[in-house]
Amino acid sequence: MNRTSRPVAVDELADIAEELLGAGYRLALAAAHDDGRSPLRVVHLFLAGRPDRRVELECLLPGHDPVLPSLAYMSFPAGRFEREMLDLYGIGLRGHPRPRRLVRHAHWPDDWHPMRADAPQVVPEFGGSGELRFLTVGGEGVYEIPVGPVHAGMIEPGHFRFSVVGETVVRLKARLWYVHRGIERLFHGRSVTGATELAERVSGDSSAAHALAHCLAVEEACGATVPEPAQRLRALLVELERLYNHAADLGALANDVGFGLANAHALRLREELLRLNAAVTGNRLLRGAIRPGGVLLRELPDPARLAAIAGDLAEVTAATLGNGVVYDRFAGTGVLAADDARALGCLGYPARASGLVTDARVDHPVVDLPVEEIAAVGGDVLARYTVRRDEFAASVALITDIVVNHSGGTEFAGTRASGIRLGSGVGIVEGWRGTIVHRVEVDDADRLTRAKIVDPSWFNWPALPVAMKETIVPDFPLVNKSFNLSYSGNDL
Repeated sequence: MNRTSRPVAVDELADIAEELLGAGYRLALAAAHDDGRSPLRVVHLFLAGRPDRRVELECLLPGHDPVLPSLAYMSFPAGRFEREMLDLYGIGLRGHPRPRRLVRHAHWPDDWHPMRADAPQVVPEFGGSGELRFLTVGGEGVYEIPVGPVHAGMIEPGHFRFSVVGETVVRLKARLWYVHRGIERLFHGRSVTGATELAERVSGDSSAAHALAHCLAVEEACGATVPEPAQRLRALLVELERLYNHAADLGALANDVGFGLANAHALRLREELLRLNAAVTGNRLLRGAIRPGGVLLRELPDPARLAAIAGDLAEVTAATLGNGVVYDRFAGTGVLAADDARALGCLGYPARASGLVTDARVDHPVVDLPVEEIAAVGGDVLARYTVRRDEFAASVALITDIVVNHSGGTEFAGTRASGIRLGSGVGIVEGWRGTIVHRVEVDDADRLTRAKIVDPSWFNWPALPVAMKETIVPDFPLVNKSFNLSYSGNDL
């Protein structure tokens, strides 16, 4: 195991965290634990890649008055994890610059912290107006445009407040957490083999990646081993998931600037990929194939069929970027600078489009695969488009390599190692949006006592307002789609 865990005193946390961040680690997760006993526990997971390194710091806090020293001054993601723990667990923050509510909206009761063990099972009556408070930007000619939280079509709820001069966006503030489902608590008490379906529904378009991250965490906690051919087939499913999502968004980006023909062809290709998913697993969204200890496929995808789809998509993207109007709208729009992406902790294709080197398939590999790393440097809509275009081709090549070199069947079950039980486990997967991390704890009866989930959208949502600064209001749909962040993956 490449994960080390160490208890630290509360007063030591900041110094040790600063050492890890200075050594190239990133804070991937911070999770509170309430077992119904005092003290509370807080686990910080730091990750570094090439080679894979994982360090956990565990602090104990008194249950009657828990206070955590804030790491927000050294890590922007840490400050948001801390605000989440303040809302859901009532853990106070010492030294946090702005300990405002994050998950809980204004109408949530002040004394209700739903993840505490003694929280009432019946949701208390919400009160107040639920008024959203935003920083008001003043000055001559400045006005506000509120958008949402209810949107047209099937978009999930989120509120966006634009402060604008003319058409230029001076400031954008996003307010999420309208669909808080308490999904992490729903894992509690489930058997280690009975929670994969829940993991698949963390964010529906990332069903395979979240299922795999959950299973990897459970397997590490329980000491289960999975044969390499099975791990390669699991990786294949995550790549299939990358394909149909990238295809859809490449078309949607063209559609947002009026090039509907490209979108029509991209949606045709997405449908072909969804039908291919159904043939491979029995489910268009690849659900039910990945399970703790193994994997089950009906058949392997046909490389020739994938190559034909890749060729078609290459024509669509070439036609899109060959259109001068489309190219001009993409280039220089919604720029996310590398320094900003790094400071915010961005992951996935938004980070790679800004020149950051990040890919969990290489940083935290489960199995050795010939992964072609894709990157760009512009940080604009064009860079996020071309990264995803190139990732589509690279994923087809990777799937083909897995299929060609596969031996054996398409159904595998893992084995339980005797005497090896860690009680906790971490799963890391490079989903199509970026790195997904699951951490679980398991009791002696093989029941889940805690599940902490971090979707890449958690890290990437704060980057959208940064990229929108100094753009114009009509560019918001385009920039927003170029990130395509998950509401449900962010709001658990």
